[in-house]
Amino acid sequence: MPHLTIQVTPNVSIAHEESFLKALNKVLWDSGHFGKATDIKARIVPVGAFLVGVEDDEQVNGFVYAHLKIMTGRDILIRNQLADLLVATIEQTLGAEQSGRVALQICVEVEEISTVYQKKMLNE
Repeated sequence: MPHLTIQVTPNVSIAHEESFLKALNKVLWDSGHFGKATDIKARIVPVGAFLVGVEDDEQVNGFVYAHLKIMTGRDILIRNQLADLLVATIEQTLGAEQSGRVALQICVEVEEISTVYQKKMLNE
């Protein structure tokens, strides 16, 4: 734990996905709220069909939605801090890559994972 899932519309440009994920994982690790760096797991899930608003035939609007799932017990201040760190990192990493061709919305949700969660390490 934590799990970070990034959804990205196809009109948003990410030049180096691995570097983008590393930047996000690093900011989470540097926050000091997680026990081991290898506990942080991130992935990008492309969004095929999407619509922002009610009429965007030219697809001039796009979004990055980050969903961070963390173990229970962190107060609202910590969850807000993590959300702020992710928003800032996404903006810093991807903002310049868009070159004004798409209006980019950055959305972050931090959610506590269910108390029913199991993890097993293989080959450790």
